[in-house]
Amino acid sequence: MEPLLQIANRGHSALPLDVLAALTLLSLAPFVLVLSTSFVRIIVVLSLVRSAIGAATLPPNTVLTGLALVLTCVIMTPTFATIQRDAIRPYAGGRLSQSAFLDRAAVPLRAFMLRQTKARDVAVFARVAHRPAGEPLARTPLTVLIPAFVVGELRSAFAIGVALYLPFVAIDLAVAAILMGLGMVMLSPPVISLPCKLLLFVLVDGWALVANGVVQSFR
Repeated sequence: MEPLLQIANRGHSALPLDVLAALTLLSLAPFVLVLSTSFVRIIVVLSLVRSAIGAATLPPNTVLTGLALVLTCVIMTPTFATIQRDAIRPYAGGRLSQSAFLDRAAVPLRAFMLRQTKARDVAVFARVAHRPAGEPLARTPLTVLIPAFVVGELRSAFAIGVALYLPFVAIDLAVAAILMGLGMVMLSPPVISLPCKLLLFVLVDGWALVANGVVQSFR
């Protein structure tokens, strides 16, 4: 916010187009945060953990989103620091044009997304966009790289979610088998399995393990 205020206060460039560009960047910031950072994988994994436990509304969406944002800031700190140094500060000082600012700001984000994106995903969306075959990854436009990155993030999140689901599914099956063996067919298994899953998750410090694991999954 401070660099944007500096841009608005510069006497020699406080033009309507500059103000419009700043407002446009602010309006697009949430979409950039969601689609080109680690937020997608983190929020999907946290949501899958909540679903696996069986507590449909606990923790609330606000808590999960806040935790995902904090973890995203931790993971993206080097990238954001590079953008601040190479793009925002020179632009705020009047040493960069708007186009040069956008080009420099995209470089660190592009490097982060390329580290997480598989070449086959890029190839799929390159064909959709009718890009030339064999184009180097470094020259892939953001219109191709961003959807490829999001698809890869969803795949990684679901893979992590499958691994997290298995222990809870085992608990559900064990509780259902025990209740049937005891002839308690009228008792709903989730009534018994939910406290067991919560106790297991607390004993293994599950949220800390999940947060650490999803952070370590980024390259």
